[in-house]
Amino acid sequence: MDDPYHEGSRAVQDRLGVRAVADHVGRSIGPGIREVAAAFLGLQPMLVIGAADATGRMWSSLLTGTPGFVRATGPRRIAVTGGPADGDPLTAALATEGTAVGTLALDPRTRRRMRLNGTAAPTARGFVVAAEQVFSNCPRYLQRRTLQAPAPVPARSGAVRRGRELTPGQQRFVRAADTFFIATAAADGADAGHRGGNPGFVQVTSPNELSWQDYPGNSMFLTLGNLEGDPRAGLLFVDWSTGTTLQLTGTATTAFGAAARTTRFTVAETVETPHASPLRWSAPEYSPANPPVRESA
Repeated sequence: MDDPYHEGSRAVQDRLGVRAVADHVGRSIGPGIREVAAAFLGLQPMLVIGAADATGRMWSSLLTGTPGFVRATGPRRIAVTGGPADGDPLTAALATEGTAVGTLALDPRTRRRMRLNGTAAPTARGFVVAAEQVFSNCPRYLQRRTLQAPAPVPARSGAVRRGRELTPGQQRFVRAADTFFIATAAADGADAGHRGGNPGFVQVTSPNELSWQDYPGNSMFLTLGNLEGDPRAGLLFVDWSTGTTLQLTGTATTAFGAAARTTRFTVAETVETPHASPLRWSAPEYSPANPPVRESA
């Protein structure tokens, strides 16, 4: 394929002087699903998906199912059985032909992850995604967890709670998080990414604003590159022990300092779903790569 990066990612790479590193890493990006990737997908009980809703707001959602609910059905195509929890903001988008989506399969048991971006189309049992970009990421900042049961625990999601700002309980939820997922978009499609660190790495500066340090990574700068041209973003926080999810949509900007990069996110809407996921995970074994938490500038 041609250059896997759009101008936003290239602008960030050039600003930080890492274009050569990004070129090397970018050779792994392609439209094909290799056998090892297909096998990995087939073992996963969850999938994160990012897309825009009918109003254009970005959201990140969690899908779960018995392993095999996500599977490769061809060299450039995956099928997903089922869909989001009741009341999820992306339900309508995933039932619409041609929705640009980013997907992220992350396995806390092995600290492996892969991303697949493309275009979704509904099916009788769920939806399919025609792959445009497929690649793996390193395990840096991924916390290790074990699944507390060999299969999803039977559960029903609770009543959805919607708001325009974070409640005190939701602020505590975010401050205690060691992981979140972020959906962003550009002219060439959507992307779903991961951010991890020690608890406290995400700071709540007001009921409508969060911030976090952007830690060193693989130099692709897909998320920050998307935000260069389109500030829309959707965040997903998961309570790994109860299955509760907190989804936030809004806008994000990144400040590039001499010693650090800080991303600030402004909340436009919140969706909290108790027990949205039937999966129950252990307490984390934190990644040895996680930096000490420090206050944002």
